[in-house]
Amino acid sequence: MLRKSLTVLMSLAFGVALLAADNPPPQLSATEIVSKNVEARGGLQAWRTVQTMTVSGNMGVGGNQRATLPVPLPPGFGGNQGATVVLPPSAARKPIIGLPPARPEKETELPFVMELARPRKQRFELKFNGQTAIQVYDGANGWKLRPFLNRREVEPFSPEETKIASTQADLDGPLVDYAAKGTRIEFVGIEKVEGRDTYKIKLTTKDGYSFHVWIDAQTFLETKIEGQPRRLDGTYHPVEVYFRDYRQVNGLLIPFVLETKVLPVTKTATGLPDTPVPVERITMEKAVVNPKLDPSEFTKPEA
Repeated sequence: MLRKSLTVLMSLAFGVALLAADNPPPQLSATEIVSKNVEARGGLQAWRTVQTMTVSGNMGVGGNQRATLPVPLPPGFGGNQGATVVLPPSAARKPIIGLPPARPEKETELPFVMELARPRKQRFELKFNGQTAIQVYDGANGWKLRPFLNRREVEPFSPEETKIASTQADLDGPLVDYAAKGTRIEFVGIEKVEGRDTYKIKLTTKDGYSFHVWIDAQTFLETKIEGQPRRLDGTYHPVEVYFRDYRQVNGLLIPFVLETKVLPVTKTATGLPDTPVPVERITMEKAVVNPKLDPSEFTKPEA
């Protein structure tokens, strides 16, 4: 009798699983999906009241087994497609903030603090061995101080760095108030991301920059976003940033863990097989909404 009951229960469970698999999420328009996303994250009016934000935590910078990788800053805190903090420099591209090339075997995590203010202002500080690297963007111009590379003078952003920074989203991310920001959205389709159904949305900014974001079909929170391609070994690699561990801060849902994945290519510019790049991880420990920030924090830093 017991065996028969277990068999019935297993059959029912299997049938429910098949039913769920055969029933994709409802078809919604891009506008409906993004509206649900903004509501899930706390609501449009709540985000509109946010003028400043400070986040702090640790950034993984890799060990000897880890390849060099530029890590994008958290989406929603300056935008994943915006300025990047570049880890131990290789020949890939000129870094904004560099770290020493010597790396330990174990994953090293360095403390960081990032201050954000509208519109698109950002100050990022990364500490290592008693020194602080600084990166500042005032919404139009940027500066960097990189003592890790024995560069003691404040340097301006290069034209490429300025262009990247100018495309970053504001502190609320690319979806909140997208129309007011001049961004167009388009529904692409439904895709599986880590076994879950997601809505894939294409965003095109007023400057013509396009990228994709995947929104969970159940929670309507961002699952991942497409980052700017990274140049490694002379070849551009696709980049994906995953959002994890959403937490509530002042009624807003904010991801406290971001994982950057650099996707492999068939062959690099050298013609050799691509070397896999391990995942880079940013873990935030604290987020403060609307702190009082001194405007001078977003001006050219002193050496």
